[in-house]
Amino acid sequence: MTDRPAVAPAMRHRSMRDHNLGVVLGEVARRGTVSRAGLAVATGLTKSTVSSLVGELVAARLLVAEGRTGEGERGRPGIGLALDGGHVAGLGCEIGARRLAVAVVDLRGRTRVRLEQVGTNRRSPAAVFDELAALAAEAERRATAQELTLVGAGLAIPGLLDHSAAGRGRCVVAAPNLGWRDVPLDPYLADLPPRTGLPVAVDNEANLAALGELRLGAGSGHPSFLVVTGEVGIGAGLVVGSGLYSGADGFAGELGHVVVAPGGAPCACGGRGCLETVAGLPALLRAAGLDPDGGLTPLLDALDLPAGDPAGDAARTAVDEGAAGLALALTAAVHLLAPGLIVLGGTLAALGPVLVPRLDAALAAQVGALRGTAPPVTTSALGPDAAVLGAALGVVDAVLADPVRIMPA
Repeated sequence: MTDRPAVAPAMRHRSMRDHNLGVVLGEVARRGTVSRAGLAVATGLTKSTVSSLVGELVAARLLVAEGRTGEGERGRPGIGLALDGGHVAGLGCEIGARRLAVAVVDLRGRTRVRLEQVGTNRRSPAAVFDELAALAAEAERRATAQELTLVGAGLAIPGLLDHSAAGRGRCVVAAPNLGWRDVPLDPYLADLPPRTGLPVAVDNEANLAALGELRLGAGSGHPSFLVVTGEVGIGAGLVVGSGLYSGADGFAGELGHVVVAPGGAPCACGGRGCLETVAGLPALLRAAGLDPDGGLTPLLDALDLPAGDPAGDAARTAVDEGAAGLALALTAAVHLLAPGLIVLGGTLAALGPVLVPRLDAALAAQVGALRGTAPPVTTSALGPDAAVLGAALGVVDAVLADPVRIMPA
C-alpha cells in the first residue's frame, strides 16, 4: 500500500483561504451591496473570517466600502461593501469580417473604453492582428488614464476554434468569412495587452455575444436562450442553465451552415444552400440587387421606400426570403434545444422590425402545435457590441471566480 503524500497545514489553509476569497467576492457581485454580517450569513463563514477576507479584497481594490445597509448587528445599519469598479478591468477584442473592435469593462460591468476600426479582415492573420494589437494598445492607454489596470483579455473570432491542437496551442480551424484555415493563435495573442495577468481567452464570437447578452443584455434573467448573430456570416450562441454550451468539441452554434436550400448557392464553408447563402448580409444585398459589399445602410434605406418602388419591393422580397430560411433553421433549433428566448444580434438585430414579426409568426405555425407556444423572438440590447463586451466580461467573471489569480502573493 502506498502512503498518500502529506499535505502541509499551511498549504491546506491557503487553499481554503483562496477558495473563500472567491466565495466572498462572488457573493458581493451577486448581491450588489452587502454588509460583513450579511456576508457571514450568506456564506456560512465566521464573522472574523469574513472580516479578514474582506480586508484582503479591499486592499487589492476589488471591494470598496459603499454606504450602509440594514444588515448590521442588533438592528444597527452595517457598512455596505460593493465591487470596486475603479481599478481592475478586462479587455475585450473582436475580429469581425468587416471590423475590429475593443472594449474595456470594469469590475462592475461598465464599459469604460470602446474603440472600433471598420474595414475588411479577409486578409493575412498577421496584418489583422497587427492592427488589433495597435487598437488594443490605444484602449489600454485610455484605460490607464482612468486609473484602470487591465488584468486580462478575451478575443472573439467568427470561426471554429481548437483549444487543444497538439503541439500548436490554440488554433483557428476554419473561419470561412475571414478566409482563414489552420491558423495558430498563440504567437499573435502574445502581442495583446495586458501581456501579464490572466491569459488571453479566445472563443467563437457568437458564444461571447451570448455571454454579453446574459450578463448585460436581452438574456439577463433568462436561464436558457439562443443568440443568433449576423454579419457576413450567421452564428449562434446557446445559454443553458445560465451558462454557455459549446458542445463536446467547442464547435456548437454553427447555425449559419445548417442547410435550408438543398442544392442551393455555394457557401464559403464548402457546402451548398447553407443559411448564410440565404440570410447572411451579402446574400440579402445580392438578392435585393445591391452591392454585396456595400454594408447594411443601403438595404435599410431600400426597405424604407414605399410599396411599388422597384428597389423597395426587391429589398422586401430579399428579406422575406431570408426570414423564411432563418425560420427553417430556428424551427429545427427550437425542436432540438428548446430555448426559452431567441435573441437576434448584429445585422439581424438592425433588421429586427422586419424580421421579428415574420419569425414570430413562422415559429408559432411550425412549433406551436407541438409545444403550445413558441419562444419569443427579440433583438439584442447590446447591438453590434455584444461579442466584444462578452469577451471583456469573461475576464471580469474569471476575476470574480478566482481573485487570487490577480492578487499580490
